[in-house]
Amino acid sequence: MSTDSLLHTPLYNLHVDAGGKMVPFAGYAMPLQYADGIMAEHRHTRQHAGLFDVSHMGQVRLRARSGDVDTAALALERLVPADILALKNGRQRYTQFTTQTGGMFDDLMVARLDDELLLVVNAACKEADIARLTAELTECVTEPLSDRSLLALQGPEAELVLAALVPDVKDMAFMDVRAFDVDGAPCIISRSGYTGEDGFEISVPSSDVERVARKLLEHPSVKLIGLGARDSLRLEGGLCLYGVDIDETTTLVEASLEWSVQKSRRAGGKREGGFPGADIILRQLEQGVDRRRVGLSPEGRAPVRHGTKLYADEALTQQVGHIASGAFGPTVGAPVAMGYVDSAYTALKTPLFAELRGRAVPVTVAALPFVPAGFKR
Repeated sequence: MSTDSLLHTPLYNLHVDAGGKMVPFAGYAMPLQYADGIMAEHRHTRQHAGLFDVSHMGQVRLRARSGDVDTAALALERLVPADILALKNGRQRYTQFTTQTGGMFDDLMVARLDDELLLVVNAACKEADIARLTAELTECVTEPLSDRSLLALQGPEAELVLAALVPDVKDMAFMDVRAFDVDGAPCIISRSGYTGEDGFEISVPSSDVERVARKLLEHPSVKLIGLGARDSLRLEGGLCLYGVDIDETTTLVEASLEWSVQKSRRAGGKREGGFPGADIILRQLEQGVDRRRVGLSPEGRAPVRHGTKLYADEALTQQVGHIASGAFGPTVGAPVAMGYVDSAYTALKTPLFAELRGRAVPVTVAALPFVPAGFKR
């Protein structure tokens, strides 16, 4: 597919000018990598600060018609299993849109800022998500923020870089959300990201985003980073990619995401259930599941990719799971993967075998994340 036929983010020309290799992703032309390559971009983000264009993501404002943010929170709880009502002003939470069969339509971030909720959803799902919100939450106004772009500044030096423009970000903790001006642009900044490192996601008016991006890139610690390194960074961080690690066929319990369901929404909680598939998910929270997402460490240097079958025996006769995501981990210095395995094989250090071009490659169940998180608590 030619990238000429794809949607462009407002930073498309910046990527091209910087030598970005543009590829199709979720209907957009996005940079896979720049001249330094994926490995160097990955390491730069782990050591310094990487700037990612994530403007393809969907940004949505949700407001109650009554003006009461608690009304909007309770409405959203009809679609997600997280406690949105308890979300404090200036804070953000991870959750999922669940299906009637317990799967996931999408995963998303929800922030409360004064009298509104701000949602960030995945690019490939955003049209369906917005349609669902509009149709089902009739007591709310669902407003797609199509005039805003999204930057992610990630890495151990992200605070140093952003604080040079916005000193007060130094006071933000992980999952805090604040409204700040950045180089004269009115922005919404969350201390969060998708790399396992400390960092920020910055919602910027699209009319200002190229100027703000170039201003951040003036700092010697910052380089543009593409989708390739974003994927290897999130995999080392044990973070799920929607459509690859999680989808409508997986429940959040199978995906080891039960930490995202607060006590109030569980069995016996103040607002037990009430979301799609609640009967299935609450039962799984109490009784367990037949398979689970786990970390996997393949032997050798070759990555074991998505869809590879996993077996309990070297003869490859007893299949017990499959690889969901796999790549070489530059920080780890070895291949890393995540996959789903039968519950009897989820214990750490359990030996398994992956079928790679007809031969058995030893794989060991490993702890997630592969690289310790650098979040500022």
